[in-house]
Amino acid sequence: MIKFIKKIFLISSVVMLLNACADSASINQQSAASYLQVVNKARSEGVLDTTSATAKRIHAVFNKMVPYANAENKTGQPFNWQISVIKSKELNAWAMPGGKMAFYTGLVENLKLTNDEIATVMGHEMAHALKEHGKKKVNLGQFTNVLAEVSHVALSSVIGTNSSALVVTLTKDWALDKPYSRSNETEADEVGLMLMAKAGFNPEAAPKLWDKMQQASSGSKGVLAALSSTHPNDADRQQNLLRLMPEAIEIYQQSKQ
Repeated sequence: MIKFIKKIFLISSVVMLLNACADSASINQQSAASYLQVVNKARSEGVLDTTSATAKRIHAVFNKMVPYANAENKTGQPFNWQISVIKSKELNAWAMPGGKMAFYTGLVENLKLTNDEIATVMGHEMAHALKEHGKKKVNLGQFTNVLAEVSHVALSSVIGTNSSALVVTLTKDWALDKPYSRSNETEADEVGLMLMAKAGFNPEAAPKLWDKMQQASSGSKGVLAALSSTHPNDADRQQNLLRLMPEAIEIYQQSKQ
């Protein structure tokens, strides 16, 4: 995030920012360095899992999906895919720009995930990297912060500084950042579904995964919860996946021939 303090530089900062958004190569390089720190920290704390049955299953799914993920890479930058399994009760997995990934054992063990369900999560996270959502988030975050600050300066003379700050914060949060994040999540669901099918994993597992997620947590209740979250609610995700299921099943069947 870039924070511009002096008002005199605001307009020039917008122009400079639009002409100097972070590029894929530099973000991937920075991510690789950060990822190495995360892995080293996990190793030093004794939570880097390389030997358990859960870790072996996760790596097996990952290794099967990587060639198909590489085939889908349209970023212009080759990915050096890596995955680390972390011993943790958290229901979590993530991917950084450039294909650096982590999978938490709690996600597999607490939800008793099948390999197809692991592939559902794996495909979703791979899709985030392939669609460069991390890069877009960095650049959008920089732009919306500058836009918000410019708006704050413009509104201050009209409604006062304190009121202006509140209005701009809400506008940036609801109208810019969160809808963009939800659209990223939906795209990752869709791309990940097709990716797992191409790799030979049954896409019918995808909607079932969200049944397990709903049982493991309270889920996202109601329209307000869906709007105020950076993720679509579980029911909406299921419906969207079911809408795409005929296409995904056809791809899956072709992968088995």
